[in-house]
Amino acid sequence: MSLVLVHARYLFLETIRVPIAIIGSAFFPAAAMLFFVVPFTGDDAVAATYATGAMLIFAIMSACLFTYGIGVAEDRAQPWDPYLRTLPAGPLARFAGRIVTVMGIMLIAIVPVLVIAALLTAATVTPAQLLLGLVAVLVGSLPFTLMGLFIGYALPSKAAVVVAQVVFFPMAVGGGLLTGPPDVAPDFIKAIAPYLPTRGAVELVWAASTSFSPNLLSLVMLAVWIAVFGALSTWAYRRDEGRRFS
Repeated sequence: MSLVLVHARYLFLETIRVPIAIIGSAFFPAAAMLFFVVPFTGDDAVAATYATGAMLIFAIMSACLFTYGIGVAEDRAQPWDPYLRTLPAGPLARFAGRIVTVMGIMLIAIVPVLVIAALLTAATVTPAQLLLGLVAVLVGSLPFTLMGLFIGYALPSKAAVVVAQVVFFPMAVGGGLLTGPPDVAPDFIKAIAPYLPTRGAVELVWAASTSFSPNLLSLVMLAVWIAVFGALSTWAYRRDEGRRFS
């Protein structure tokens, strides 16, 4: 545990030395709340609660894809990373430290969303629903964590930046994060959304914080995405290790 905390502290300090990385993770979800949620659905308690859940997934997807994807790829390009892999402590402490760091960034990203929802919209949840919703957010972050790790270990840093950006927006739009409550989404979004991890993740949050009943297909596909990118990220890590250390 002490090694995990040392790695987490090092990685977090390394991240905040470039403040735009933290500011960006918090700014875009908060800006989306202010420009799209507050003026259009802020007075509708149900719609505002749905929209807040969607913005929470938007925030954690941004934190995971960019912090893991770009961060891991940039670390691999530095001589410090291969040196750490030669140490007898093994990769677990490094991985766990990175997860703790990203959880901290996720917290920074979702706090403005929750504050804006509480102060500027009619969204309402009970304390129990809020707690369950935060647990659902953590579970919903799994596919994006694994996706980010796959991008980071499979691609060089310049390619990782582009791929993370290309993946991010279609996932957000296709999963219905930017189209409001599920019953008002366009037909083509309704058709493709259940097959994307963003939809399964946001439906978990909606189910935890409202009376929404999640679509079984969305939850099954969320599990499929987690399994697929779990396997791909493991393969990418082992391939990278084999290329550089064998």
